[in-house]
This record gives sequence, structure tokens and C-alpha cells, in this order.
Amino acid sequence: MQKIKSLMTRQGLKSPQESMADLSPVENLRIPSKEELRELREQPIDPLAEQEIIDSIEEIYFSNDSFDMVQHELEKLPPELNLKELEEYRDKLKRQQAAVSKKVADLILEKQPSYVKELERVTALQTNLQLAAVICTNARRQLSVAKEGFTEASLGLLANQRRRQLLTVKCVFFFFITSLLLTFKHYSCISELNSKLQDTLEQIEEQLDVALSKTCKHFDVSHYTKVQMAYTLLGKTQTAMDQLHMHFTQAIHNTVFQVVLGYVELCAGNADTKFQKMQYKDLCTHITLDSYIPCLTDLCKALWEVMLSYHRTMQWHEKHDKQEITAYKSDELLVDRSYVKKKLEHGLTRIWQDVQLKVKAYILGTDMSNFKYDDFIVVLDVISRLMQVGEEFCGSKSEVLQESIKRQSINYFKNYHRARLEELRMFLENETWELCPVKSNFNIAQLHEFKFMGQCRSPSVSPSRQTVTSTSPAQEELSLFQQYIQEGNPFEMHIEHKDEETEDVLASNGYESDELEKSVYQDYDSDSDVPEELKQDYVDEQTGDVPVKSVSRETIRSRKKSDYNLSKSNAPILTNTTLNVIRLVGKYMQMMNILKPIAFDVIHCVSQLFDYYLYAVYTFFGRNDMYESSGLGLISSRLRTTLNRIQESLIDMVCFIPFHGPTEDRKEKVPSPHLSQLVVLTNSGTLYGLAQRVVATESLVFLAEQFESLQSHLDTMMPAAKKPFLQQFYSQTVSTASELRKPIYWIVAAKAIDYEQMLLMMAGVKWDIREIMSQHNVYVDVLLKEFEQFNTRLGDVSRHVRIPLPVSNVLWEHCIRLANRTLVEGYANVKKCSNEGRALMQLDFQQFLMKLEKLTDLRPIPDKEFVETYIKAYYLTENDMEQFIKNHREYSMKQLANLVNVCLGSHINKKARQKLLAAIDDIDRPKR
Repeated sequence: MQKIKSLMTRQGLKSPQESMADLSPVENLRIPSKEELRELREQPIDPLAEQEIIDSIEEIYFSNDSFDMVQHELEKLPPELNLKELEEYRDKLKRQQAAVSKKVADLILEKQPSYVKELERVTALQTNLQLAAVICTNARRQLSVAKEGFTEASLGLLANQRRRQLLTVKCVFFFFITSLLLTFKHYSCISELNSKLQDTLEQIEEQLDVALSKTCKHFDVSHYTKVQMAYTLLGKTQTAMDQLHMHFTQAIHNTVFQVVLGYVELCAGNADTKFQKMQYKDLCTHITLDSYIPCLTDLCKALWEVMLSYHRTMQWHEKHDKQEITAYKSDELLVDRSYVKKKLEHGLTRIWQDVQLKVKAYILGTDMSNFKYDDFIVVLDVISRLMQVGEEFCGSKSEVLQESIKRQSINYFKNYHRARLEELRMFLENETWELCPVKSNFNIAQLHEFKFMGQCRSPSVSPSRQTVTSTSPAQEELSLFQQYIQEGNPFEMHIEHKDEETEDVLASNGYESDELEKSVYQDYDSDSDVPEELKQDYVDEQTGDVPVKSVSRETIRSRKKSDYNLSKSNAPILTNTTLNVIRLVGKYMQMMNILKPIAFDVIHCVSQLFDYYLYAVYTFFGRNDMYESSGLGLISSRLRTTLNRIQESLIDMVCFIPFHGPTEDRKEKVPSPHLSQLVVLTNSGTLYGLAQRVVATESLVFLAEQFESLQSHLDTMMPAAKKPFLQQFYSQTVSTASELRKPIYWIVAAKAIDYEQMLLMMAGVKWDIREIMSQHNVYVDVLLKEFEQFNTRLGDVSRHVRIPLPVSNVLWEHCIRLANRTLVEGYANVKKCSNEGRALMQLDFQQFLMKLEKLTDLRPIPDKEFVETYIKAYYLTENDMEQFIKNHREYSMKQLANLVNVCLGSHINKKARQKLLAAIDDIDRPKR
């Protein structure tokens, strides 16, 4: 019967073919449609024959709903199939299906009238039940109204009336007893009665005092109201207030002692009771490092409950005093209320002072110098929140707490900073100056250490409160006492460390678009080292190529030739060490943000991190004794002063001297770092470690940029008297980071091109010719070839590290400046030179400039006038030559003297020569 019902629910929904897909094998016996039922009834089938067909169906078809008839029939197939046999078997199955369908149809038709009748009865029953439910609901509502409006009100009135009658009777007895005592007090029995009543009164007061003390930890409005009403009846309102403050003081002491004692005994792991006899201050010294933060949190939670109870006590008195003064205006009542108000206001400062002293003893009872950074930040956060509570509680600045946490912070920070400097030295000495692949949109705000800066708040507000206010804007103006007056605790969140979000700052590989990088670089580099004369044919041969990623060759060539950014995305250039320094700065700023009194100490340490990084980069890649002799002014006086200051104040040079013990002054210094042996700076194939130099120098520039972005925030933290230090640090140190590019890249420029070979080739040129030449000298082509190779090698380096435009400009500037000065030096070595020779010099230089301008977009060409002026000086008269010598101090004495000697005999005589040489000697004399 159940199977027939399930078949009925599916009648007419799907065709037989569709039903095969989602019905169980037994349910595939669908109910025939009306037309099919009619056909089945019209078919003249013998009932016996029909029953025989049904009996011939296998028993397994009636077994259960999970039977798979298709699988069953497929498994019965013989290994070798016969089409005729299959068709006969298929017809047999069809006959069986037709017989079953007809049988089902007959049963349905037979039971249909009964089904319809029963369905009507069920529908009627459902309607009656719904009506009954409505009637019950209305009845209950009416009963509730009757209960509230009549029964409760009436019974309440009766109960109050009965209580009034009883109290009236009691008042009669009390008045009687009072008059009895006054009238017959000379009788001994009355005296004894009076003593017993006094004892009873004292017991009542003792019980009231106990009840009053309970409100110090968990304030209950109804409980406190009853206690105050009792004291009012006794006429001891002022006494109750004095007792209340004594209980609050005792509650603070008992609370902190029990909290600390519980943790000390738990960590001690034995039943020794010696701790219970200790003073609280001594007990605090037995707290272990592991239990320090949980104990501090529980301590603050417990003290919060006490202060909250006091706060709610004040609220109760403000509310009830106004009501009583309005209802009963009497002098005695006014005096009592005035006394209570002053007592409560004075008690605010007293209670907060007690809280500060208890927490101070706990803070100073443990040496926190070895705490983990995150743990120490939690401690600062908890104390900052406690100071916020104090400010809201009584307007106190919490000088006691600030001084104690400042002492611990300075002690901790000195050790922490010293360890971080040593760690930074280790990082720098193991740094291979490989690029750290970050995304092009990388920003320090994405780092966890700088998340606190995104939450705009006053530095006095603890980070825990930021979490609340940032997620609930509606609560921003609520004080802590308003937020947690009913439930919760502002210190609950400190027992849980914040779950770190996943930082998304690293690129998946070195580039954000690797295919574009390869295609663009190949197009750009394919003809970068081909002479200009051959480029036109090359371009014509490539006409018709499909641009890759919409970057055409014309677009590539329209960009600056010295811009090697094409091979990389514009992601910042930094190393793992740079990232570590930035994270350290974020951690230092977190500490400074929570505790402003040590802001100057923290900023001073932040400046040392930058100083040490800058000094390391200079020491590794920029220190060279050839600076002074170059005459190029590679190190500015400001940069030299900064480097000297860092070396004197931060670098421990004595550590390299044996048998030199540590001194107090040396504890603040760090040994100078050493470049890793894995970094090779002598290989000409890598342009003398140009990739590493670029990563190191540009990571320093990036670090300086991040410091610039933090200046305004640091300035707000810095005490007014110490702000000149911060301003000097930025103007004298941070701003000099980019100036290191000149000395560091000059070393590459000085070695990348063979200037000595050019001097030798120039020495072999004959300059005292007598005819104008139309062909330049070979040394120019050799020099240009050197520049083309330099350009190619720059491209090779840029495949691995992006070379920013300022870097390529500095490199080209150095190379061109050195080449031009080498030209002047070569011209100054000439012994004999004619006017035609000078013209040949000008031709050589113009050819050099023309070809050079096709290799670089650097304009103007550095030291162009330096060469041209020197060549043209050959044509000056005696007087002009003397003035030239006085005005052009950029030329060496040798170069000026050679200029005079070469001009001898053409338009300068020997007397003039002596005069000019004497003028040169006068210029050189002050330098000696």
C-alpha cells in the first residue's frame, strides 16, 4: 500500500523515460494516465492469464526500494548476445509491466471513492482544529488582561494594606516601649530591657555594616537602597558613608592580595602557606614571567569591579538625593546630603590613589627586561587602559602609574634595542642584497606593525579601545563606565592575543606580469646596442610584427634610452633586511604611541636603526680612497658630517683592538658590519656588483621615503623640547640617503670603461698637423664602443633588478664626466699642437657628443663645457689667458701649465709664458 501511495504522488509529473533517471527501480512502475487506463480496460485480457504473468515476475523485484533492476537485468545477460532472444525477453518484460500497471490501475479505481471521502473528513478536522486554536489564544489573552488589571492589582492593594496595619500595630508597641523606658528607667528590669535593646541595635548595625561592605565589589541597587534606608531610620547616614569608604579601602587591599596570592600559590605548586603571611609588595616579587600578564589582567579586572561599584554608588546618591531634597526640604537633610556628596567626591581621588599604589607595586615587582615584545606591548596596553579608567574615574593623570611604567619601559627598551641592533648587524652581514619581491602597491600601512596608525585616535587611548570604537561608531562618545556599567569588563580583551591577518605584500614571483616583462625587454633590448646607422634597416625588416600586450616598438623607443624600468614593474626596491628595519620601526612606534613619556628615547633608537643601515650601505659599497683625488665632489659636506657623526656615536671601533674590555660608553655602540663573502663586487661581467649596489642603495632611499612619510606622526609624539632633534635627524640624515648614489655608483662608472686605454691612444695621436682633417681619430670610436658595451651590460643587469631612472642618470653622468675629464687630461698631455690640431680636437669631441646623445637622453651632457672651454682656451690672448687661469680653478695646475706651454711660440712669447706660469703657481700656493 505504501508503494502505491508513493506512485500516486508522482502521477503525471514525468514521462516514463524521465522517471527512469531519478526514481528507484520499484517506483519506475508509474501510474498510467487516463488514456492509458482506458486502453488497459478495453484490452480483453483473461484474469487468469494476467495473474500468471504477474506470478512469473521474479521475487527480487518485490524485495526493497534500493533494488537496481537495470543492473540486475544486465548481469543476467549471457556472454554471447542473440538479437532474437533479446527481443523475445524484452517483450516478456513489457507484458509483465503492462500486467502490473493494469493491476495497479484497477486497485486505484476500486479504492478511489473511499480515499476521497476520508480526505474530506481530514480537511474538516483540520478546519475545526484551527478554529479551536484561535479560541484558546483569545481566551488566554483575556485571562492575562484580567490577571494584570484586576487580580494582581487587587491582591497587591490588599497586601500593602495588611502590611500597613501590622506596621501601625508595631509602631504603637514601639512608642509604648519608648515611653516605658523613659518613665521607669530607675527600675532594674527596665534597665536590663534597655541594655538588651541596645545590644539588639548594635547587632543590627553590625549586620548592616556587613551588608554595606558587600556593595563594594558587586553593587546592587535594591540591596544598597535597603541598607541606606536602614541607616536613615537609625539616623546614621554620615556614619554609613564613613564606613563605606573604609570598606572600599579594605576591598582594594583584599582583592589585589587574593588575586596575586592565587597566582603565586598556583605557580609554586605546593601547599606552603608562607605566602599568605607575606606583605603584598613582597608577594608581587614571586610572580613568574608566564603568569605575569594573566595576573595583571585579573588584577585590573578586580579593581575595575571595585571602582565601578563606587561609580554606581555615586550615581545612586545623585539620583536619590535630588528626589529626597525635592520631597523633604529640611536643614538636617541638607547637611547630611552635603556631607555625603563631599565625602564621595573626596573618596574618588583617595580610592584611585590606592589603586595606583597597588598596581605600581605589582609593576615594579618583576624585571620585565627579558619579556617578549608582544607581551610587553600587552602590558603597556593594559596599563594604558587602566590610566584611561583613572582619567574617567576622577580626572587623574595617573602620575604614579606613568612613572612606574616609564621606569620599566626604559629598562626594557634599552635591552630590547641593543638586541635589535645586534640582530640588524647579523642581518646586514648575511644579506646578499637580493631583491625582496613585493607588490607594486606595497605600503607600510599593509604591515601588521603599522595597523595602529590606521585607527585615528589620541595616543592616550589604548589599542584595545580602538578595536571597540572602530567597529562600533555609535560607542565612540561613550566612556568606559557607560559602556560596561551593566556587564562586561574593559580588560577582558587583553587575555586574548589578536589574530593576525594575512599580509598580502609579497609578489608571487619577481614580477607582477612576467610575460609582459619578457616581451617588452626583448623588444627594447634587441637593438639597444646596434649603431644608429643600422637601426633603420632593422626596423624595416620588423615591420608588420604583431605588438605584444599592446606595447609597440615605437612606444618602447619613444621612452628614455636610459630608463631601464622597462624590464620590471615599478615595485619598490628593498631587501629582507629593509623590511625587517621597517617592521622594527613599526614596533618602536607602537610602544611610543602607548607610552608618550618615553617618546624621545624611542625616536632616538629609531634614528639609530636608520643610521646603522645607512652606515652599512656606505661601508659596503661606497667607501673608496679615490674620492678626494677625483675632484668631482662625490660626498657632500653634509653627508660627510653625517657619516662621521654615526661613526663616533654609534660604531664601536674599539672592538677591533684586542685586550680592550667593555666600557659603559661602548655598551651603547655596535661593531661595524662586514659585507658577506657571497657578495662579489670585483666581477666586471656584473658591472662590479651593480645589481647588489642598486638593491642596497635604492632600498636605503626607499627606507628614507618611509621615514619621511612617518615624520608628521613622530612629530606629534615628540616632546616640544626635543623636537629640534627630530628636525635635525630628518634634515641632516634622512635627506642624505639619496646622496649616497654618487659615491656608490661612481665606483662602477670608474671601472666600467677603460679610461687608461683612451689616454694611451690619445698619446699616440699627432696634434701638430698642418691641414684641416675631416675624419675623427680612432680613440673616439673605441670610447663610443666602450659606452655601447656599458649600455648593453646595463640592460643585462636590468633583467634581474630594475634600474630606476635616477640611478641610470647617475651612472651615465659619472661615466660621461669621467670620459670628458679623461679627454681634457689627454689633451693636457699633448706636447705640441697646431691650430689644425686644436680643430681636430674639436672634431673628435663633436663626434663623441653626436654619437653619445644617441645612447642616452641625459641632458645636458655633463662637463661638456669643461672640455669645450679647455680646447677653446688655446686661442686666447695673453691677457685673456691670465684671466682664464684666475677664473677656472676646476682645471688642475698641470692642465693649465700645459695649456700655456703648448701656446708658446704661436701667440704667446717666453716672457708671457713666465708670467702665466707664475700666476698658476700663485693659485697653487695656498693649497700647499
